[in-house]
Amino acid sequence: MKNPTQDIPTQTVDSAEPALSIPNRIRVAHDSKLAWYILAVLTLTYSLAYIDRQILNLLVEPIKHSLAISDTQLSLVQGLAFIAAYLVASPLFGRLVDLTNRRNLLVVCICLWCVFTALCGRADTFEGLFIARLGVGASEACVFPLALSVIADCFSAKKMARAMSFFVLGPMLGGGLSLVAGGFVIQFAHTLHQQFPILAQFQTWQLAFVLVGLPGILFALLVLATVREPVRSSVKSERVDERHFTTRDSADWLWQRRGFYVRILLGVGMLAIVVLGMPAWMPTYLIRAHGMPPAVVGFRFGLLVVGFGIAGALSGPWIARHLERRGYTDAPLRTAAFAMIPMMLCCAAIPFAPGTTGALAAAAGTVFFFSLPTGCMSAALQLVAPSRMRGTVGAIYSFVAQLIGFGAGPTLIAMLTDHVFGNPKMVGQSIAIVCPIASVLAAWLLFTALPHYRRLLAEAI
Repeated sequence: MKNPTQDIPTQTVDSAEPALSIPNRIRVAHDSKLAWYILAVLTLTYSLAYIDRQILNLLVEPIKHSLAISDTQLSLVQGLAFIAAYLVASPLFGRLVDLTNRRNLLVVCICLWCVFTALCGRADTFEGLFIARLGVGASEACVFPLALSVIADCFSAKKMARAMSFFVLGPMLGGGLSLVAGGFVIQFAHTLHQQFPILAQFQTWQLAFVLVGLPGILFALLVLATVREPVRSSVKSERVDERHFTTRDSADWLWQRRGFYVRILLGVGMLAIVVLGMPAWMPTYLIRAHGMPPAVVGFRFGLLVVGFGIAGALSGPWIARHLERRGYTDAPLRTAAFAMIPMMLCCAAIPFAPGTTGALAAAAGTVFFFSLPTGCMSAALQLVAPSRMRGTVGAIYSFVAQLIGFGAGPTLIAMLTDHVFGNPKMVGQSIAIVCPIASVLAAWLLFTALPHYRRLLAEAI
């Protein structure tokens, strides 16, 4: 029997009512327990993706020895293979998020990247490992735009920034867990290799990839069994929003609002230069300029990134809510803009701070302030996007951040060190030039985006 709600373009839902099932979909009351459960699943998915993504970094030496490849070849597997596939697939998945059942798409993509991670363990040549890594990058590109779209259907405007900030904890948790779980998995793979002669044909590093990849299939089954596709709705009113946009409609809609989107997308690109550039070179700076042992750097800086990153991400929504209570309708984006200023000061202080403690304190401030706006900026984008365009907008956001961040962040710092200072120990000074300039540009872009953002909020339904 045809569901009558399919012919109704918008329908008000009382948030106090229990979730109303629709064939293959479910109406999720904003900010409900079900909404928070879905958010927890999405955050765990994001964490799982980062564990699968980063296990390679713990297996560099055995892979090089086994496959007889160079540092350069391995760096291509680590970086180019993953990010190239990610950037190509991201717009495609953004469009699929707007057109298809997102729960089913997520389940398929989890299974794909888990299989490709396991296939990394079956590789016996550089080319085989490169292709498997391409598969990991392409399939993981679905997570960010899909999650932003689903979260916007599950949370109200008041809770959006908090929900987005909770979601972006995924990479921090996954990055930390990849070190802990990765070490455990490698040791477990070594034990299996010794106890089961049938596995003698596999290297320990190959078993490690399989052990990390395949259990994710169980998580995909959990998602399939416990999560339903949320009905697409307006953030402001919780009304069903089933307006469809063709690719041309989407392009026209974005172009007409380019004053806002160009600024916020370039702003997130500038932020990504700091997010990816400073952590990439800060350990090297501590080793070269302060003589810290690599093991100590990894432990201290790793804990700093996790601790201050989580604190910053959770502080952003609290500040945004404070500004909202003071009457600022543009609170999420305003919070992000103001965070750029102390971030710039902390970056600039890194090479001038006294001793290792001072340098780590400046780095901690940088991590705190570059984590603070992440959820707020994601929320700002989703608050003004139609439901059937949230995946596209999220994909463009992720594409620009990855492209500018990976393309410019670490490289600009390295080029400045090599070709301007000509002294490897001056990498701290390079950080203090590149990252503050990016911070100033980000602040200017976001502050000038505020009037455009307020106009979009006024027209959003």
